[in-house]
Amino acid sequence: MTIDLANQIVTGLLTGLVYSLMALGLSVIFGVVRVVNFAHGEMTALAMYAAWALFTWAELDPLLGLPLIALLLFVLGYVMQRGLIDAFVAKPEHMQFILLVAVAIIMVNGSLLVFGPDAHGIQVPYGFDTYEVGPLLVDKVRLLAATAALCISGLLMLFFRRTMTGKAIRACADNLVGARVIGLNVKRLYAVTFGIGAACVGAAGALLSMLIDVMPSSGPELTMLAFIIVIVGGLGSMGGALLGGILIGVSEVLAGYFLMPSMKGMFSFAILILILILRPQGLMGARK
Repeated sequence: MTIDLANQIVTGLLTGLVYSLMALGLSVIFGVVRVVNFAHGEMTALAMYAAWALFTWAELDPLLGLPLIALLLFVLGYVMQRGLIDAFVAKPEHMQFILLVAVAIIMVNGSLLVFGPDAHGIQVPYGFDTYEVGPLLVDKVRLLAATAALCISGLLMLFFRRTMTGKAIRACADNLVGARVIGLNVKRLYAVTFGIGAACVGAAGALLSMLIDVMPSSGPELTMLAFIIVIVGGLGSMGGALLGGILIGVSEVLAGYFLMPSMKGMFSFAILILILILRPQGLMGARK
């Protein structure tokens, strides 16, 4: 393996960890609420716009603005679930699909109206800094973003395993009827779960804003990327979202290295098709 190829793989690994955090939000929402958020990428784009606005107008580093953006997206997700999506939880899947696609279209056109069609990017002062790790050159921005994403993912897993609220949410996911019988407020827990998933989106969007530019069309692209990751990893599996994000991140850079960057999407879909044929439940999904 050449040094250049090794550097590319490290870049893909670090980028994939940020992808994983974005997909983790989608996996958490589906795993508990059983609603597929077709506006997931659009919410990520909103978070990226928020990070760009804070950086441009307040000179706030996206890493420092991340908690605020995650909080704003948590509130957005909580309100969406309680005020809009909750009425569709028990309805057929096609009605949920239409509702959330409509929400996604509103977000895309709202972004176009407010921010215009041009791409917006963030250039932090340390954007061109690198670390030397033996023969490897590690991009500082990607390393910081991946470290933050990994820490947030770890904290989220601890939340679901160690806290009473997290255990109550898991109880709703495992046995909805039993959760209602013992007196859990399922509607509130569903809203909290959707808020947590949206907060993951907010954090991922803040981190992605340092890596890629954002434009209104970014939303549908990110939605598709999140779906590929969670299907590859296993829909509803948090560990699967992490593994899927890393796999897709590495596949994208390998496509750019061996072929051309424009073919990275083809590689991602090829992996998706292969997983659907060989293991339809995903790499870490439970067999039904």
